[in-house]
Amino acid sequence: MSVDILEADNLSKRFVVEGRSTQALDGVSFSIREGCVTGLIGPDGAGKTTLMRLASGLLVPDGGSLRALGLDATCDALKVQAALGYMPQRFGLYEDLTVQENLDLYADLQGVPREDRRERYNELTRMTALSGFSNRLAGHLSGGMKQKLGLACTLVRAPRLLLLDEPTVGVDPVSRRELWAIIARLVKDEGMSVLLSTAYLDEAERCDEVVLMHEGKVLMQGNPVDLSAPMSGRTWAVKGGRLRDLQARLSGKSGVVDAQVQGDHVRLVMEKADMSLDHLGVESMEAVKPRFEDGYVDLLRAGAQSTSHEGMSFHAVAENGGGPVIHVENLKRSFGDFWAVDGISFEVRRGEIFGLLGANGAGKSTTFRMLCGLLPASSGSLKVAGLDLRHAASVARSRIGYMSQKFSLYGSLSVMQNLVFFASAYGLSKKARRERLDWALLEFELEKHADQLSGSLPLGYKQRLAMACSLMHQPDILFLDEPTSGVDPLARREFWQRINALARSGVTVLITTHFMEEAEYCDRVAIMAAGRILTLAEPGVIKSRARTAENPEPSMEDAFIHLVEDAEKMREVA
Repeated sequence: MSVDILEADNLSKRFVVEGRSTQALDGVSFSIREGCVTGLIGPDGAGKTTLMRLASGLLVPDGGSLRALGLDATCDALKVQAALGYMPQRFGLYEDLTVQENLDLYADLQGVPREDRRERYNELTRMTALSGFSNRLAGHLSGGMKQKLGLACTLVRAPRLLLLDEPTVGVDPVSRRELWAIIARLVKDEGMSVLLSTAYLDEAERCDEVVLMHEGKVLMQGNPVDLSAPMSGRTWAVKGGRLRDLQARLSGKSGVVDAQVQGDHVRLVMEKADMSLDHLGVESMEAVKPRFEDGYVDLLRAGAQSTSHEGMSFHAVAENGGGPVIHVENLKRSFGDFWAVDGISFEVRRGEIFGLLGANGAGKSTTFRMLCGLLPASSGSLKVAGLDLRHAASVARSRIGYMSQKFSLYGSLSVMQNLVFFASAYGLSKKARRERLDWALLEFELEKHADQLSGSLPLGYKQRLAMACSLMHQPDILFLDEPTSGVDPLARREFWQRINALARSGVTVLITTHFMEEAEYCDRVAIMAAGRILTLAEPGVIKSRARTAENPEPSMEDAFIHLVEDAEKMREVA
């Protein structure tokens, strides 16, 4: 019979930053069982990271108590830290050290006897598939491999309790699956207990139990089924015209809790079971089985209507005669002897949402930087907005908006100062600058944060600010490099409402993402591996090619993994 390995009782914690007081935890009580994987979920700012830092003895609570492994996490902090493993969101790998040197360093820090290391190293590198990379610098690893090395460093001394704070953020689906296989093996073979926070609800659904937090409080704890079961009779698949337009029309309608593009239909969640859908004016509808994410969204929205960005103020993009606004032919980019992009070709039409997918290191971000004029191509043809980037990069950039993979704004400047800086950098006149500043603060709901340093914003607000800055000059083309990485499902929905509104106004959107459900929102998707395009088609077509007798209805993630693994096998044979 399993016992509680972590217990929180009426836990509270408050932070004061820049004169602003934030109640991170407000009377939190829960317990997790030994030998289980417990998922910690909730929106940005719910208190998940604060809870993990308290559990690992890195913070002291203002009130209440927390016991880990039978020890008081406050009074016995050093004993707790010696008995558990904690991998924070930004694990501190030393990128100028090799894989082996990082393992040695963490073994030293954790006091692992030298005579015990070889066997443990062999076990960890075999488990994480890093055996052949011992002498590679950590800085030269892909994102997924860095995460696996971070996990291996955390595990050099086998802990009874493992705390993982969003370990799969920013890694591709193949690497995510591998990380989950490692976690399952740790629980089964080593009897480890795991508390894992995640922004991916499909991951939360795999957990034995979930703890859902919101605004510093626990909303529910239980089996993932406990969240989806009450949604019976409230979930539908509806069709009727272009899915992106149908979703926009349904969002915010009376009785609608959620409307999301999913495959060849829009998935609809209603406030109550057996509600009439006649007022929605849809062509066809079919009842579908509720899922975990439906319950999550319903509970957090608490029946409130979703915010619609249908009326998002944006200029109409000029017609260009129906031709492509982006034309790429045999594009290549090398770094020394390594070809990051190796002869890719594609076109993107005006008003299209074009997805660029691929494993970590596939060449997506390098392609983006070349398209934005931030990185010269080694060879090939590249035209954006009708301009050859070899000869008119600065002119082309004035028509492009770019949101980078990592938060790249000025953290020491306030929200307003960042907006003013970008408005000035894009050469907006005084009147236009004032109008766009007012627009950005209102549209992205940044008014109450205008004087806050951008570096101290919650992740969701950082993403809002970054997108607002990229749109200050009303570009014709918008490049979004993993814009929703790490943000919670509600923030992700809000983000995509804005993207869809931009596309309907004629803005062309190129987006990279590791979240495969987002690929469903794209008009077309290109999947890359090793610098080349494996396939380019509509999402439905790509999924149909992965259909098998064992998996007649493959997801986009299934199709992605199928393509990438087949390409890897072909390279190994060659």
